[in-house]
Amino acid sequence: MKVEYDSEHDLLYIYFSKSTKKPLKTITIMPGIFADFDKDNKILGLEILDASELIDNKIEFDISKIEQVGN
Repeated sequence: MKVEYDSEHDLLYIYFSKSTKKPLKTITIMPGIFADFDKDNKILGLEILDASELIDNKIEFDISKIEQVGN
């Protein structure tokens, strides 16, 4: 896992894979939080907009409720 923060744009990206694969699909988890998936429906990472505002709050979501990629 790798975490990058862009302070200029206040973006946080959490990589779950060392892969350089391009996302096939991005799903909105909740406003400002997006999950990227590859062609094999594996999660590549999470992007968090306005991260400094969200980090002070508890961020949680149920991955089982995310629409299956490709549906």
